[in-house]
Amino acid sequence: MAEKEIEVYGTHVDAMKIRPYEHHAKYYETDQMGIIHHSNYIKWMEEARMDLMEQIGLSYKQMEEMEIISPVLSVSCEYHSMVHFDDVVVIEPKIVKYNGIKLEVEYRITDKKTGELRTTAKSSHCFLTRAGRPISLKRSYPELDTKFFEFTDN
Repeated sequence: MAEKEIEVYGTHVDAMKIRPYEHHAKYYETDQMGIIHHSNYIKWMEEARMDLMEQIGLSYKQMEEMEIISPVLSVSCEYHSMVHFDDVVVIEPKIVKYNGIKLEVEYRITDKKTGELRTTAKSSHCFLTRAGRPISLKRSYPELDTKFFEFTDN
């Protein structure tokens, strides 16, 4: 099966290809019923969000080095079908809202082999200084603001 890519349009002339994130479900992630425990999807979403940020040239580690943190404000998930041990899922994160102060990411999780929809989800985040004060990337870090804005689907 060919690797799927998400086409993202920014201010560049050419579209940048963002690779979806893949996760191979581990045995320890299962519950007593032999399916992946619901709490693991949140971890997978975070892994996919970190991967997306790396791909757009903005690692979370770089942000932390700049004394910027981005806590989760809310998370929601809808479980459409089960993921089992040894399944490989494809997680497609997409920045759907960004205003310099808050960020919202949507996730679509599908089975790599069958393409069946497993989960749809959303997370929202804000930006704070290490001391916990809200900041506007637009005002304080325009180079970061530009990166997020270029990859927002609004």
